[in-house]
Amino acid sequence: MSQGDLIVHQDHGVGRYEGLKTLDVAGAPHDCLDLTYHGGDKLYLPVENIELVSRYGAEDAEAQLDKLGGVAWQSRKARAKQRLRDMAEELLRIAAVRATRTAEPLAPPEGLWDEFCARFPYEETDDQLAAIDDVVGDLAAGRPMDRLICGDVGFGKTEVALRAAFLVAMTGKQVAVVAPTTLLCRQHYRTFTERFRGLPVRVRQLSRLVTTKEANETKAAVADGTIEIVVGTHALLSKTMQFRDLGLMIIDEEQHFGVKHKERLKDLRAEVHALTLSATPIPRTLQLALAGVREMSIIATPPIDRMAVRTYVTPFDGVTVREALLREKYRGGQSFFVAPRISDLEDISDFLRRTVPEVTFAVAHGQMAAGALDELMTNFYDGAFDVLVSTSIVESGLDIPRANTLAVYRADMFGLAQLYQLRGRVGRSKLRAYAYLTTAAEQSLTVSAEKRLKILSSLDNLGAGFTLASHDLDMRGGGNLLGEEQSGHIREVGVELYQSMLEEAVASLRDGTDEAISEKSWSPQINVGASVLIPDDYVADLTVRLALYRRLADLDSDQEREAFAAELIDRFGPLPAEADQLIAVAALKALCRRCQIAKLDAGPKGAVLTFRETGFPDPLALVRFITERPDDYKMRPDGKLVVQGGWPEATQRLKALRAVLEAMSRLATRKAA
Repeated sequence: MSQGDLIVHQDHGVGRYEGLKTLDVAGAPHDCLDLTYHGGDKLYLPVENIELVSRYGAEDAEAQLDKLGGVAWQSRKARAKQRLRDMAEELLRIAAVRATRTAEPLAPPEGLWDEFCARFPYEETDDQLAAIDDVVGDLAAGRPMDRLICGDVGFGKTEVALRAAFLVAMTGKQVAVVAPTTLLCRQHYRTFTERFRGLPVRVRQLSRLVTTKEANETKAAVADGTIEIVVGTHALLSKTMQFRDLGLMIIDEEQHFGVKHKERLKDLRAEVHALTLSATPIPRTLQLALAGVREMSIIATPPIDRMAVRTYVTPFDGVTVREALLREKYRGGQSFFVAPRISDLEDISDFLRRTVPEVTFAVAHGQMAAGALDELMTNFYDGAFDVLVSTSIVESGLDIPRANTLAVYRADMFGLAQLYQLRGRVGRSKLRAYAYLTTAAEQSLTVSAEKRLKILSSLDNLGAGFTLASHDLDMRGGGNLLGEEQSGHIREVGVELYQSMLEEAVASLRDGTDEAISEKSWSPQINVGASVLIPDDYVADLTVRLALYRRLADLDSDQEREAFAAELIDRFGPLPAEADQLIAVAALKALCRRCQIAKLDAGPKGAVLTFRETGFPDPLALVRFITERPDDYKMRPDGKLVVQGGWPEATQRLKALRAVLEAMSRLATRKAA
């Protein structure tokens, strides 16, 4: 969280974070978050209640601030909560339908399975083997599989798909492999044909790269069951496509399919095994997996000898691009030069003719005739020319090991996942690869474009696809998981609160509770006249301090808080008194939660405890507890509990209140048990 970021307070809505401010509270210094709301209204939130605040979302810097004390936020939050509950019900209904469906358990055929696996020309990574085991387990479980394989570009997702296809096809059932582009479809067709050569499995292709006659023959053969594996584009998802006995759908790069195609995929998923492959799953898909509605396997281990792609973000410079393309040519490799629009391709061609006449190049885009595009890609694969100038048609899954330099023109016009996929076209061999993401030299970038490029250049390590998808989830939000809106209800309540509300809705429905209120959805107010902060001369970096406050707010047990204190001592030296008191206040807060105490006010002569509307978990036990100690406790007519005491020092108050709350907590816990 940086100064100027939009935040969401669970009770007050969208505001702007202006930084940390140290205020004098009850005679002691107290770190507070300085939050600004509509009309310049200020809210100072004590750092021990920081969990009430979440980020709104990086790309919505112009969102309307809420008014402190207004009703608009509460009604928006209630609407979002109801929609999320409806959504969670639908998600769980889909999952329940799948759970009630049975599928024939499939086991690897002895002998042939080992032979098929041995055809893989590389050594499997540990993550790859784990993903394969997950898929084999799903297919043997006797119910339809719905698994997401999240693996970086070139990390071996296709091999997982091949083995799943082998398992299903060898039982006589059919496999449909759906790819978003004709080029990726063609590549998968080649891969599947090569791996299944010599086996009693027929593989055919269905895309605009095949003639109408061939397409009709393939459709007829799929309908009568004479073809076991069909690789195609979204043509496979049309209502006219008939399968005799479809057993498995493999969906590659689902984020590239349109809404109608995704709805069709959703319908098919309830009936057959489904395996989705993605390097950068769309936020919606990732959200489904993280919410526990879909199974997920992550392949994060790079293949042996693979090197990360060196990434440079720079204004377009002809000299730099010329040097990059020539260096690749003279080491025997090839390059991609990608532009966002077809209209840009002619400008790039002119640039290459003028500035880099030494290289040969060809131009490709999605409006070309299918045969011409297929021939051009084959020629590039065979090394017939040095540079392929194209639109983003090359972004998905193309495997050209000799191509190890990428130049992107106007990189700011591409999305985060698109850029990541484009960068994945290079660096697929053992050579060092380079990616140059160029921007318009004379134009300033938008805030979101700058953020996208910064994230991509920072994620230059191998296996960063899942991290990037998580960034994308943070930037855009999970969207409506069932419908068309990718940014969905995110604008209503902000990305982090949206995610936690969805998880809460799913959990409450799973548990069968009508309404599950998360412990984090409310936070006790504690005023004990103690210094509550991490001094800036102890931890100088503001960002680190803020992160420590947030971590402490999430700790639930004494053991975790002790470990946190030990870590502070290890990193920054002996604990100052203020930090020690902060940790003590965090412990009081956890006890207040258990006792349903909304507010605790304490001074030298005692304390007043204000309960939440729900009241103490076991009122009768509390009444007995109070009547047995009439000198120490009194219940006021307004329902507040007064604790008598003589605690002139803040440290004495913290220690005494902890003993009181622990005793009350034992009563509350006994009731819960």
